[in-house]
This record gives sequence, structure tokens and C-alpha cells, in this order.
Amino acid sequence: MKRSALRPASRALIPPGFTGLLLLAATLLLGACDKAGTNEAVARPAPAAQVKEDPMLVTVRPEMETHFSVAPAAMAEMAILQRIAGRIEVNDQRTTRIGSSITGRVTEVLAAVGSRVVRGQALARLASPELTNAQLAYLRAVSSAKLAERSVERARQLIQADVIGYAEMQKREVEQSIANAELRAAADQLKLIGMSQAAIERLREQGSLTSEVTIIATQSGVVVERKVSQGQVAQPGDPLFTVADLSNVWVVGSLPEQDASSVALNQMVEVDVPALGNKQLKGRIVFISDTISTDTRTVSVRTAVDNPNFELKPQMLATLLVNGKVTRQLAVPSSAVVRENNLDHVFVKVATNQYLLTRVELEPASGDLRQVKKGISEGTEIVVAGAFHLNNERKRAELE
Repeated sequence: MKRSALRPASRALIPPGFTGLLLLAATLLLGACDKAGTNEAVARPAPAAQVKEDPMLVTVRPEMETHFSVAPAAMAEMAILQRIAGRIEVNDQRTTRIGSSITGRVTEVLAAVGSRVVRGQALARLASPELTNAQLAYLRAVSSAKLAERSVERARQLIQADVIGYAEMQKREVEQSIANAELRAAADQLKLIGMSQAAIERLREQGSLTSEVTIIATQSGVVVERKVSQGQVAQPGDPLFTVADLSNVWVVGSLPEQDASSVALNQMVEVDVPALGNKQLKGRIVFISDTISTDTRTVSVRTAVDNPNFELKPQMLATLLVNGKVTRQLAVPSSAVVRENNLDHVFVKVATNQYLLTRVELEPASGDLRQVKKGISEGTEIVVAGAFHLNNERKRAELE
């Protein structure tokens, strides 16, 4: 009785049409769930790509481990390498400046800058009234000497005939000595002007005057400077040509004043010349200035370098590599260094049979060691022997 009475009452609590709304809500909820499932399927990440192996890492087979030597990077006693900017200059001790001894007008120039000349070679010719006057003075001295000689010969004949006394004979001999001295002086004057001995002999025998004097090279070498042109009037003392022997040249640099005490005379240094493809030459310090430049606070240093093939040209740029004070520095053997892409590297052992090519910054070699500026620290295990072959193995593995 109660159950049948309550059932109509429960139906009466649901409003009309509410059942349809429930069906619509259920339909929308199912559609939303399906859409969410679809989006989840689209947003699901794809499988991760395979990670590429580091090309700087090389793994060697266990049997190859014996081909390489590993040691920790350690501190070593090294001389601080100083790089001094400089330039090539002619050796003044092997340089001659050549000029004219008389005033004259240049009629011909026979040598140019860069010409190689030998001792006695003609460099220029000039015409001068002084040359004519000097030749006339020489001819007068020749005549006076001949006249004095004949006078002495006659005096000897007269003294044998008891015509003159010994006093007259001695007077004529003195006159002959003076005439011969004047002749020698006139000949020396012609040599000083520039006439050769052969030309002086021709002048004495033939009496023909020379209109031009020749400027000759007083040493063999290269003409590095010319200050004369055709038609120019040359004065005594004017340097017309500069001839230098370039088989030995100077490399001049400036050393900071605080490092001046770290170098010494006759100390051997290396010279790096970029124009020769960074070719390094050997030289020795021949001069250290006793004064300091007030503008740059540097000390001038001069190095003599042999130049047998004349590769070094004056005014070329160069760098002096000088070993200074000895200090303890982190260093690695030169055999451990690998050049890759024009940079320095070493192989660092990271695990058993695994080595990582690591870039480092190094100073130039000092003996068999190179100072470490950056890249590794003390105690880092590196390959000290066989690094070149290990790098070849790395490249082969990278190609495969």
C-alpha cells in the first residue's frame, strides 16, 4: 500500500521536459570526451631522435691503449718568452755612404736603388772645372820634376869637370826632392777626386785631359739609397749613394723598461718574419741601449742576423722572441699538441679508452715545452705521446 502511494509522488517531482535536457547534456559530455581524446593523440610527442656522438670524442679499442702515453699536466721551470715587435734594418757597420770629392754637374747615373754593385764599379759620372785644374796642376808637377831631374844630372857632370862646387849640387838635389814631392801630392789629389791609377798614368804619358770624373763604389753590396739625378750639381761631402752589405742585417726592437734587465749582450734569440711565412731565424743581441725612450718607455734592442740568401729586406716587419726570467709555469710537451683548424688542442682522458680533443691556448715553444694559458688545469690527464695518431683515429671514426 505505501509503495504504490509513493511511486506517483516521485514522478511528480521531475519537471516536464527535464528528461530531454539530461539526454542532451550527456550527449555533449560524450562529444567533449571524444574531442579531448583526439587532441591528446595529436599532442603526444614523437619518439626522441637518436643523440649524435661528440666528434671530438674518440674511443679506441683496448688493444690500442698501449700505443698512447698518458700523463698529468704539471708545473715546470720555464723562461718567460717575450715577443718584441721590430723591423729589419741595414747593418750600419757594413754600410758606406759614397759622394763626390769635388764640385761638379752629374752627367750620367749608372746605378739605381736595389742594384747590386762590386767594389770599384762606376756609379755615376760628373764634369767639373776642378778636375781640369787638378790635371793641369799634375802636368806642371810632372814637368817640374823632369826639369829638376835633368838639372841634377847636369850638376853631376859639371862637378866632375870641376866647374861647380858641392854646394850647388846639393841645392839642385833639394830642388829635385821638392819637385818629386809636389808630383806625388798632385797625383794623390787626382786619386782623391776619383781618377784611377791607369788614368793618371795615361795623363802623364799622353798629356790628354779627362773631362769627367767617375764616382765608384768603395765596397760591394746593394744600393739602398740614391740622392743624385742627372744634371744635378754635386757638392763635396754630399752623400750621393748608400751601399750596404745585406749578407748580415739588424733586427731592431723596443723592450719594455721593466724587462730590460732580462736580456744580455750576445744572448741568442729567435726572429719571426711574417713576410717569410713566419720563418724563424737565429740571431744574437749586439746592442742594448743605455737610455729609455721618454715617449714609449722602452729600451732599444738590436739583433744581428745572417742573411746569406738576401731574403730579409730592410724595413720588413719582424718579431724578436727572447727568453726572459725563469718561473714555474703549467706546461705540456710539444708532442702532446695537435693542430686542428689552425688552433692548438690536446687529448684529455675522460674515461677508459676514451679521449676528448680539447682546445687550449699555449705560448710558443720554449725547448720541448709549451706554457699553458687556458684550457686545462694542473693534474689533467692528457696524451703526451701518440696524439697525432690518436687524432687520425678520431678523424677516421668521424668519416665512418
